[in-house]
Amino acid sequence: MLFEELHTQRLLLRKFTPATYKHLFENETDEFIIQSLALKDYSMLLQEKEKYMLGLSTFNKSFVIFKLFDKQSHLPIGNCGFHTWYVTHARAEIGYDIMDNSWKGKGVMTEALQAIIPYGFDQLQLNRIEAFIGPNNTPSLKLMHKFGFQQEGLLRAHYCKNGILEDSLVFSLLKNEYYPTNDEINRSLLPLI
Repeated sequence: MLFEELHTQRLLLRKFTPATYKHLFENETDEFIIQSLALKDYSMLLQEKEKYMLGLSTFNKSFVIFKLFDKQSHLPIGNCGFHTWYVTHARAEIGYDIMDNSWKGKGVMTEALQAIIPYGFDQLQLNRIEAFIGPNNTPSLKLMHKFGFQQEGLLRAHYCKNGILEDSLVFSLLKNEYYPTNDEINRSLLPLI
């Protein structure tokens, strides 16, 4: 099976969609699936199979996730991509995680997002990318600010982590903010009066 891939300086980003999962779970061996999805063990494979059986997308909602691999060792690092992608509304939530702690604090997600954000706007035709970040998640908050996401508000008791409901800060990035038009660029260069 050939995977669509993006490449950055240090990373190989392998694309997974509902169609990819369908092909894997209906045509490939468990060993190939574990290797392709960078799963640690068979129990993780069973979890992925259960998600697949429950349905990964609906008529108006989908996802595009990239598995991150180190280009040199080909070992898995984490995931980054778009879930809760409302196709008809041109918006999706961005999500990411690092599975290998030795890569934390090394700019991996900055590097990945430099490829993923334009992919969302250009290939998926998104107009809006959303992010829901825990108020104490300092690394993610820094990422949001680095890429120009705007904080819109707070969702109370929005996310369940380890059986505890937590708040989420709501961020968004619009396509015209990421790719300003020439008029917007010219206006931003005008001196303030």
